[in-house]
Amino acid sequence: MATLLKLQMNENLFLRDPQDTDLGRKIVHHSIQLIDELGLEAFTFKKLSVLIGSTEASIYRYFENKHKTLVYLITWYWTWLEYRIDFEINNIQDPFERLERAIMLITEKKGYDHSFPDVDETALQRIVINEADKTYLTKQVDDDNKYGLFKGYKTLCNRIADIVSEVNPDYPYAHSLVSTCLQAAHQQVFFANHLPSLTDHAGSVEEVYKRNFMFIHELVTKAIQK
Repeated sequence: MATLLKLQMNENLFLRDPQDTDLGRKIVHHSIQLIDELGLEAFTFKKLSVLIGSTEASIYRYFENKHKTLVYLITWYWTWLEYRIDFEINNIQDPFERLERAIMLITEKKGYDHSFPDVDETALQRIVINEADKTYLTKQVDDDNKYGLFKGYKTLCNRIADIVSEVNPDYPYAHSLVSTCLQAAHQQVFFANHLPSLTDHAGSVEEVYKRNFMFIHELVTKAIQK
C-alpha cells in the first residue's frame, strides 16, 4: 500500500528514497519489525532480505548499512512527531496550551497513524526508546552531523524550544531544556521496562506513560515559570 503522505527526509540518509517504491516501503516496514523484535545488534540485511523475499543487494540500493537504516528510521520518527505537533497546535493561540499539547505528544504511547500505512508507529516508538542513542553515540557522529543526518531531531527540538521562548522569552535554556526532555521522555520508559530502580515510573504501561507526561510537564513548567 502506498503511503498517503510523504515526509521530507534528508537525501543523505539513503541511497534511494524508500518512500518512492513498493520495495522501499517494504524494506522500511520490515526493518521496523525486525529491529523491534531482534534489536539492532542481531538485525542484518540478510535476515531482512529473507523476510521481504528479495536480495541483500536490493536492500543495499536503498541503505548503505544497517546503521544508516536505523538513523533513517529514528529520523523519520522525529520528523513525523514534528508533523503531528504542528498539526495538533496549528489553531491553538495560547503558547502555554500549545506547549502542553507538545509535551503530551512527545510522552504519549504511540498508536497507528493511518496517514502512513507502511509504518508501525507503535513498534517504531519502541525502537526509539531502545535504540535511538546508538544513532549518535558513534565515532562518526561529527561527520553524520555535517551531512545533516540529525536534522529531524534538531528541527523538532527547535520547534518546541520556540514555544518555550514564547511562554517565557527570558528563559535562557530553552534548547537545553527541550533536548533533555526529549531524551528523558524515552529514557524513563526504558528505565521503567528494564532498570526500574532508576525511575519512579512504576505500574502498568498506561501508568508509566501517564507518569511520564506528569514528570516532563512538571519539569518544563517549573523550569520556565516567571
